[in-house]
Amino acid sequence: MPFASIEDAAADIRDGRMVVIVDDEDRENEGDLAIAAEKVTPEIINFMATHARGLICMPLTEERCDELHLTMQVADNTSFLGTAFTISIEARKGVTTGISASDRATTILTAVDPKTRPQDLARPGHVFPLRARKGGVLVRPGQTEAIVDLARIAGLYPAGVICEIMNDDGTMARLPELEEFAEKHDLKIISVAELVRYRMRKETLIRRAAETDLPTVYGRFRAIAFENVVNTEVHLAMVMGDVRTDEPVLVRVHTENVTCDMFGSLIDDTGFQLHTALEKIAAEGRGVVLYLRQREHGLDLIHQLRTYQLMQERGLTKREASVETGYGIDRDYGVGAQILHELGLRRIVLLTNNPPHVTALEGFELEIAGNVPLGSPARDSSMNGAMTKE
Repeated sequence: MPFASIEDAAADIRDGRMVVIVDDEDRENEGDLAIAAEKVTPEIINFMATHARGLICMPLTEERCDELHLTMQVADNTSFLGTAFTISIEARKGVTTGISASDRATTILTAVDPKTRPQDLARPGHVFPLRARKGGVLVRPGQTEAIVDLARIAGLYPAGVICEIMNDDGTMARLPELEEFAEKHDLKIISVAELVRYRMRKETLIRRAAETDLPTVYGRFRAIAFENVVNTEVHLAMVMGDVRTDEPVLVRVHTENVTCDMFGSLIDDTGFQLHTALEKIAAEGRGVVLYLRQREHGLDLIHQLRTYQLMQERGLTKREASVETGYGIDRDYGVGAQILHELGLRRIVLLTNNPPHVTALEGFELEIAGNVPLGSPARDSSMNGAMTKE
């Protein structure tokens, strides 16, 4: 079953129909049933509960969440993908127990009514809002942001209702099953990757703010500062040589880590990996180190130190400790992908010990052609063994 165009999917959304959204065309991806929030009906909620079977959620913009005083469900989000659940809600009027299809539809319509105020919603409830990232799929390429973007493209209120699609046996439906599901119910399928492509043709969320030649101990780089026009964050690209070629280019995407990058902490390998990446790019004569700044510098440092405390005191791996603290769990690779695209890269070889499974990346016209491990620094044998476990 062919994927629909964004224009055709937006037309269905505008007409109050549902669509199926997958991350990209990978056969292993899961899919969500989605509709614009203002078009929801009791029948739609019942269809989602009966046929899709997943958790029914309501993506809202950051602005609407703030207007309704919808605080995050937890202060430290430790879910694997950092899914941004707010406190659950219920309409104060027009509902009974809150769980019926009619009650949930009423709550959703109440939440997107511009006249609704925070006091019109009870907390907790049976509807689960999700806080979509400002900038949509160009910042976080996921279904939460996709339905908000799609509703906006359709000219509707920027909010949606989504539900994961499960098979009859309770397993998650993959692309072959999703295609059967869509064909059976006469629904269109779109990918987040295609939505990224659609938006990339029309807009961008980054701009070059400053650049200069920068001599370093590893050689001469072109240092380019990129500003995120949504939240004014500034990220740094260190570019060596000609990277606008068809040949794969070495790339290190590095998230800011103060203790390792500046102070040489050996609890984590990231500082070592940053400098090793610079050495490898210098030896190759071309490549890019993309240095991504953290959204909340103070909070990030707190999470970072708590993570390292758990690694040393309880012998946890970094991944295990990160899950407990919420540090480093972030799927917001859209801005980084835009920067690499702006630099002219199309095929990249990632410099990393842990190649990520990234979806929707082809929407940014980037292909991961492979990865090169960076290794780990030599450590004194007296150091906690958990520091090397990963």
